[in-house]
Amino acid sequence: MAVDQDLAGKVVLVTGASRGIGYAAALEAARRGAHVVAVARTVGGLEELDDEIQDLGSSATLVPLDLRDGDAIDRLGAAIFERWGALDGLIANAGQLGVLSPLPHVKPEDFDKVIAVNVTANYRLLRSTDLLLRQAEAGRAVFVSSGAAKSARPFWGLYAASKAAVDAMVKSYSGEIAQTKVKANIFYPGQIRTAMRAKAMPGEDPNTLPTPADIAPKLVDMISPAYKDNGKLFNAADDTLSDL
Repeated sequence: MAVDQDLAGKVVLVTGASRGIGYAAALEAARRGAHVVAVARTVGGLEELDDEIQDLGSSATLVPLDLRDGDAIDRLGAAIFERWGALDGLIANAGQLGVLSPLPHVKPEDFDKVIAVNVTANYRLLRSTDLLLRQAEAGRAVFVSSGAAKSARPFWGLYAASKAAVDAMVKSYSGEIAQTKVKANIFYPGQIRTAMRAKAMPGEDPNTLPTPADIAPKLVDMISPAYKDNGKLFNAADDTLSDL
């Protein structure tokens, strides 16, 4: 079956691209014709991704990067501007689970690390790519968040707070760009077979869960030029779309 080439000629930045949902989303974007700028800390995973993307007949730029390095994110934005002048799609996927613990027992260094990756890095990405998205014909940004932002169950306070902050930032940003061609939205993947899920739920049978490849098309749909919603939350668990 022919694959829709809705991203042909587009440049798409994916964070956390070396495994899990980010890896699957990067492959899906490449399958649909995009040049993928793949960001992750793990070089080996990025190289495997690059091999698969080349097998698809597409191309990638690999960026080994710790997203806690805000200056490096700024340099990445500058490099994208110098090479392409615009960014068509941003899939901000990278995240940290941190520790599941009573909040008073969370170590300050663990708190700071999760906030740095899940919140501050996404702010720095927006800061670095906003102009690039505005320069594109149809700039699209989607941030992978979690239902934990709303459920905020006991012992999940750190992760929940970080994802609630992402949702709030994107809600605010989507209002700021409402009169532009840029669209910004949130994606909740649901319960997916990833290393993060295995860490959070060690007794769960992963074979009962959907894979990242199962939901990647829905995620990548949200950076397609044809995607017109702004300030929305798509929940892949039940295929529902709601206001942020």
